[in-house]
Amino acid sequence: MANSIKLEVITPSKVFYKGDVELVIVPTYEGDEGFMARHAYATKLLDIGELWVQEAGQKDFKVAAIAGGYVDVKESIILFTDAAEWQEDIDKERAAQEKARAEGWLAEEKEHEPDDIARAQIAIAKSIIRMKVAEGGGRRRR
Repeated sequence: MANSIKLEVITPSKVFYKGDVELVIVPTYEGDEGFMARHAYATKLLDIGELWVQEAGQKDFKVAAIAGGYVDVKESIILFTDAAEWQEDIDKERAAQEKARAEGWLAEEKEHEPDDIARAQIAIAKSIIRMKVAEGGGRRRR
C-alpha cells in the first residue's frame, strides 16, 4: 500500500498494536503530531494522552490512551509507551476511582515527598486521559 506505513506500539508487557496505517497522531510535549508514510525521520518524547490510529484503507480512527514514552519514525513507526489501552477496553468507573484515590491522597493533611506527589499527579493525569478516551477522545471522528 503506497500511502501506508508499518506501526508498532510496544508496552513493557506486550506488542499492543502492529499493522499498516495511513496516519498516526501522538501527544508530544510540544503538542499533538501526526506521522504518515514518507515522513521525515523523527524521534519524539510522548506525553500522557491520546493515540489516534487511522488504519490503511479505513476512514475512522482507532483511539487509545497512552502513558507517555517515545516514538521513532523511520521506514516504519515504532512507539514505545509504559501503558496503552484501547477506547473500548477502558473501565471508566475504575479510572474515576483511581483518580479520586490519588486526589484524596494528595489532600491528606500530612507532608508528602516530592517524588510521591509527582507520582500521584501522573496517576491523576492518566486517569483523566483514560476517562476522556472512554468518552470518545478529544478529536472529532471523521
